[in-house]
Amino acid sequence: MFSKEEALQLKKEFWATFGNEYPRKWLLYNTKIKDVSFKFYVDNKKAQVLLEIEPKDEEKRKIYYEKVESLKDILLEEFIPEAIFERNFYLENGKVVSRIWVELNGVSMNRKTDWETIFTFFYDQMDAFERFFYEHEDYIRDLEINT
Repeated sequence: MFSKEEALQLKKEFWATFGNEYPRKWLLYNTKIKDVSFKFYVDNKKAQVLLEIEPKDEEKRKIYYEKVESLKDILLEEFIPEAIFERNFYLENGKVVSRIWVELNGVSMNRKTDWETIFTFFYDQMDAFERFFYEHEDYIRDLEINT
């Protein structure tokens, strides 16, 4: 078990190491769609790469999710075969978002021996997510198309 300070230091080291080993400007919050972003997540059980759709306006969240969902076959067949779609994903704080993600189980940020596996997973999956997004961003972004 780590103290809070040790856990914080390990977390900083993890992200610094990832950034040094995979120096790249990721899309993340720069989708140009308010409250639609890509995220990396890791804890002591799993790693995830996700697209989170979280506009406060429920109708906008629904539309953006349905647009991505309408491209599900393309995402699964050409980019991320293991992607999971969830229209109503409940965060720990009770907020409801829509989420599309891929997960790697059995890894831990607390085990440095897992880091390279996590980094490779992050790189490969986020790269695939970004390529998918760039290929379909005009359709996803435009609320007037197919709504």
